[in-house]
Amino acid sequence: MKLKSFLVSTTAIAVVSDSMLIPFYPKFFADAFGVTDPRHIGIYLAATCFTVMLAFPGWARLAKKVPTLRVLLFTQLAAGLLSIGCYACTNVVAFWLVSLAMLVFKASYLLIYPYVMSLEDKANHGATIGLLSVIVHLGGIAGALLGGAVLQAFEPRHAFIVMAAGDFIQMGVCLFSSGSAAAASTNDAPDAAPASARKGMVHRLGLVMFVFYFSAFLVRPFFATYWESISSVRSPVVSGFVFAIPGWVALVALWLRKGNTPIPLALALGTVGLLLQAAPFGVVVLVGRCVFGWALFHGIVKLDVLLFELSTPESYATDFGKINICQQLGVLVSSFTAGTLVVSHGQRIPFFAAAVGFVLTLVSYGRLLTSEKPKTADKGAMAIS
Repeated sequence: MKLKSFLVSTTAIAVVSDSMLIPFYPKFFADAFGVTDPRHIGIYLAATCFTVMLAFPGWARLAKKVPTLRVLLFTQLAAGLLSIGCYACTNVVAFWLVSLAMLVFKASYLLIYPYVMSLEDKANHGATIGLLSVIVHLGGIAGALLGGAVLQAFEPRHAFIVMAAGDFIQMGVCLFSSGSAAAASTNDAPDAAPASARKGMVHRLGLVMFVFYFSAFLVRPFFATYWESISSVRSPVVSGFVFAIPGWVALVALWLRKGNTPIPLALALGTVGLLLQAAPFGVVVLVGRCVFGWALFHGIVKLDVLLFELSTPESYATDFGKINICQQLGVLVSSFTAGTLVVSHGQRIPFFAAAVGFVLTLVSYGRLLTSEKPKTADKGAMAIS
């Protein structure tokens, strides 16, 4: 589908540009503003998640009245202009204000996910989610490597010029895609379950997603600095590559078409991978990073498949908005917690805390979802195999 290809390309551009600084915020704040307190980094990352969490439901409501691509056309223009504003900021307070305003508009690109799913038959959901998940992981790879290269060659603020370019490219893709969108029709499959039961299961899934995303993102803010503390090679490019290993693993998983790792096994493998990364040996950390990447890919895909099996096309955007709030809340709490843990207990403790979180995710999944999970969810998940 031509329109789907355009939308996937837009997602790829957004992920690459938006993930450039994720592994390097401690270095960015230190170099650009002289801020070295890990708690400040954690609070800032929490604020970014909170901003996206609050902004997206508003864009989802607007998209019910205004075509999605038209919304994205204007929001990406605003995001690009504010990215340039971030480049111009010379003090940390101004940067906070402008960057959070930028994220309000960047949150709108999340509309692409439910929009793409509404164009697909449910039989294809697993394959589509797998593709989008790999796009996100590959975007994380490209973003981390690009961010490391920019920070190594230029001043840290130049990263926002690259981000602005990405926003303007997205705007062009949305403009070019508008004609195809007019001819597209959405999937009108009937609701497979009563609305009250569906909403109850979506809320339960949201709780599981919260714990899962909290655990998965707890190790992200300080991984690059942790790796440099145990590695003899202290290069932002190398650190970005190691940070992005889960993305490479996701690509391999999709290429091998191995989609039959069930959620409980993925969570168990993720726990092992997190504990391995806590070892103060580079080789062991690399192995743990690979195991964690395999588990993270399958956990994300299977849980997202379950969401769209529980939902209906006309409810995709609103149900995705509810789940996204839970995901972003998990990321928000993890960002704040990571900074506090590192200050109090050092850079290894987030791995142990995240491993405990994966165990709690496994328990909550078993108690809240497996007893009433629709049979179609398993079939949809297997579509990526």
